[in-house]
Parts: sequence; C-alpha cells; structure tokens
Amino acid sequence: MALDLESLRTEMQAYLDESDLAVFHGYHRMMDSLAQVLWDTERHPDFREFLATARKAGATLVVFHQQPFSLDQIDEALDQLEDADFSRDEKRSLETRLRQLQAYEGFTCSIELSFALESRIYVYELHTDWYQSLNDILAELEAAAEDDDQDPDDGSLGGYFSKN
Repeated sequence: MALDLESLRTEMQAYLDESDLAVFHGYHRMMDSLAQVLWDTERHPDFREFLATARKAGATLVVFHQQPFSLDQIDEALDQLEDADFSRDEKRSLETRLRQLQAYEGFTCSIELSFALESRIYVYELHTDWYQSLNDILAELEAAAEDDDQDPDDGSLGGYFSKN
C-alpha cells in the first residue's frame, strides 16, 4: 500500500460529494456492536464498486472515516514498551521500529467507508503497510501485557492445584 492514502482520501471525498449518498463523517466502526462484513479490497480495490453495491442494497447513508497518523500513537506504544517484559535486545528492536514510524506523522494511514443494513455493518477499509506494522507492534505489546497478567508465579492459587 502507498506510503500515504491522502490522494485516495481526496478522490473519495470528491466522489462522495457528487454522489446521491448522504455522508456522515464518523469514527472507525470496528468497535460497533453489530456484525460486520468486510469488503475484499484485494480483489475489488475500487471504492466506487463498494459504493455502487451500497446503493443497490438500499443504503442512503455511508460513514466516512479517515485517520491521520499521530505521534501520540508512537508515544503510547513507547510507554507500553517501557513496562513490557521483553529482553533488552527485543525492547531495542521494537523501539527502533517505532521510532522509524515517526517519519509518517500527518500522513493518512487508514480510510474506511461503511454502511449499516439489516443489523450488519458493511465495511471497506484500507490502511498503509507501515500502519499495519504499528498495529503488529501494538499486538506484541498487548500480548506481553497479557502474559504478565497471567504469571503463574504471582503467588495466587490460580485454579485447583495447591503449591504445597
């Protein structure tokens, strides 16, 4: 994926402005409680095809979300890294990867179009490869934090077995 989705975001906005669809500028829909169906952007990358499908299905409102990359995301990850239980080399490697991502500040890293229909949310989402790298690092940090929370040597009885 390109380093920046800004030109595509601009193209989408212009297309939506000329369309008969109502556009709601909202937030990322992945946290929504409705079941979600993701559009296959690898085989069908054209957002116009997604919007044509939305119209044919009867949607009149689409949610448009774009996310510029912020250094706050890196700072938060670096804070989590400090508390994580990694070896010194692992921490250094993750910190280097995070610091390299700082070069993308201000770039559009994710674009999402979605519409709700019959208790489902249909989602078209694109993100850059470098943003996926950040998400991979965040997943590693989260997994490490979960491992710390489940430490078998934490002194609790933790189940049915006695440490006697």
